[in-house]
Amino acid sequence: MKTTYSVSEAQTNLPALLRRAESGRVAAIRRHSKTVAYVVGAEEFGVMVETMEILANPKAMKAIRAAEAGRGRYLPAEQLAE
Repeated sequence: MKTTYSVSEAQTNLPALLRRAESGRVAAIRRHSKTVAYVVGAEEFGVMVETMEILANPKAMKAIRAAEAGRGRYLPAEQLAE
C-alpha cells in the first residue's frame, strides 16, 4: 500500500487509511505536491505526545542525560510510589 496520497485519493481510500493508521503505519496527504497532513493512529499519536512532553520537561531531560552518562540515580520500585 502507498504511503502518500493526494487529497482526492485520501477521500476515496479513507477506510483503508484508517486501518493503516490503526496498525501503526502513517500515511501522508499531499495537496499540489506539498504534504499538508498525516493520518496517524491514536496509539502512535499518544506516544508522540508523551515523548514531546518528556522532551519539554527540563527535569526529565536532566535525568535522561544523567542516566546516559552513567550518573543516573536508581531507586527501588517501592520508593517510586512515594
